[in-house]
Amino acid sequence: MSSHARISAITDRIVERSKPTRERYLERLRAAASKGVQRSVLGCANLAHGFAVCSPADKDALAGDHIPNLGIITAYNDMLSAHQPFETYPAIIREAAAEAGGVAQVAGGVPAMCDGVTQGQPGMELSLFSRDLIAMSAGVGLSHNMFDAALFLGVCDKIVPGLVIAALSFGHLPSIFVPAGPMTTGLPNDEKSRVRQLFAEGKVGRAELLEAESKSYHGPGTCTFYGTANSNQMLMEIMGFHLPGSSFINPGTPLREALTREAAKRALAITALGNEFTPAGEMIDERSVVNGVVGLHATGGSTNHTLHLVAMARAAGIQLTWQDIAELSEVVPLLARVYPNGLADVNHFQAAGGMGFLIKELLKHGLVHDDVRTVFGQGLEAYAVDARLGENGTVQREPSPEKSHDPKVLSSIETPFQANGGLKMLRGNLGKAVIKISAVKPERHIIEAPAIIFHSQQELQDAFKEGKLNRDFIAVVRFQGPKANGMPELHKLTPPLGVLQDRGFRVALLTDGRMSGASGKVPAAIHVTPEAVDGGPIARIRDGDIIRLDAIKGTLELLVDAADLAEREPVIVDLSDNEFGMGRELFAPFRRAVGASDQGASVLFHH
Repeated sequence: MSSHARISAITDRIVERSKPTRERYLERLRAAASKGVQRSVLGCANLAHGFAVCSPADKDALAGDHIPNLGIITAYNDMLSAHQPFETYPAIIREAAAEAGGVAQVAGGVPAMCDGVTQGQPGMELSLFSRDLIAMSAGVGLSHNMFDAALFLGVCDKIVPGLVIAALSFGHLPSIFVPAGPMTTGLPNDEKSRVRQLFAEGKVGRAELLEAESKSYHGPGTCTFYGTANSNQMLMEIMGFHLPGSSFINPGTPLREALTREAAKRALAITALGNEFTPAGEMIDERSVVNGVVGLHATGGSTNHTLHLVAMARAAGIQLTWQDIAELSEVVPLLARVYPNGLADVNHFQAAGGMGFLIKELLKHGLVHDDVRTVFGQGLEAYAVDARLGENGTVQREPSPEKSHDPKVLSSIETPFQANGGLKMLRGNLGKAVIKISAVKPERHIIEAPAIIFHSQQELQDAFKEGKLNRDFIAVVRFQGPKANGMPELHKLTPPLGVLQDRGFRVALLTDGRMSGASGKVPAAIHVTPEAVDGGPIARIRDGDIIRLDAIKGTLELLVDAADLAEREPVIVDLSDNEFGMGRELFAPFRRAVGASDQGASVLFHH
């Protein structure tokens, strides 16, 4: 266990709370694993379909149960920069598997949308729901029951959480996540942000903005700021789903290919046919989940994971709560400054020591559990390393440096950037919310101001352009929750609110929608639950009401008489414009079935 008393106590609490659901999950998993490899029980016609396009040698191998077969689930498309490198991975994996005496097949593809493309557009209303759809799509691929282990190819925002849910739903199979790495550094993120703000103020035009954006997002790989996509990669490594040192190696490099080959061979080694059987659902437990939360806090990761980690944990029968996440944040110091929580990008983070140094620091001070299982074996200590390319083209690992190569980007626990992770839970008469303050200046941790109410991002944008917002206020952007319109990310609110804050006004955001790991300096109480469409207190706020957001005490209060608040009828708005177009009509069943934000905003686990 962790040697940190508070982290051990929180872990024990999660274990105790999860016992009924975790035990049922493990019973189902072990029953599935006990049946062993299933190809021999498939009918001849089933099996013939399953290997119809394989080589004669692979057909012979797959006719029995003695050769392991890897199922590849890929989120490849060549519109997402982060996923374009996956185009060549199946061939690399098949070749590596053959060298190690196994077979690999693409079991299925999953949809992968780019939040960067859909930001502020109708398509963004499909984004959060795509997570559960990805889990279901991966389940379809693995349902053919042809596989001894799975390799998951995915990087970005909803894709990795969806794939994790699938991996844990098929928890009797070993699973390894195979990353593609970040794009090389382009235009610095702070310069991109500066041009965005100038555009919001009307000081530069679309041509200048597009030039800046194109220089930032310029080639294959993950966007280089520390948003949800790169938070995903951190999580997969610290939770043991990645091979050590593999998260932040650039695409198209020899080391990147060597790591992909190694992942295929390692997946073969941890099947039930080998000596290190590591079913994903047994491997991931409460300690792994806590390690993930600790990593999120230590790096200032994406607020989207207050939704995703809850849903991912539930897929393994583990009951994680926002309270657990908030309490862990109180004892985990912030060790990384990566944009928007600093000027560096993830390539600078990697160069400073990356995941190896981070994990070494956390282990040294007992902030993570070392006694976990991973796809690499037993113990997180094996991840306190740097991956290098050996002379023979294979991966070599050496201990991570004792000191950060750049303390301005990656610091030690003795000299953290701040004493806690900066992700807090807010409670009060407006319900529950989360707030990330790692990039918010301390003098803005408490905002008390009158409400201005909006029912869309565009309403706020219009009011800003018309000069109506030059004052202190809290923007209440409601009817943005999962049931209302799929809980789109509201990242387009950041530039205007940032401009107003820079003008000296005290501003904040209150919403039942999402922001993201890409949002930073403006205090934002997000994921408010109950949401407005459920008649939550956020639907009872009126223009001019005074709201107090206190990120120090962790409170969120509407400063009106309790009897007055109770008597108010919740506002009801016409949401028909959000029900059609860009595929939104196809997701109506998801909007009807989705659970609350603090339950993971899932259609899969809230019943």
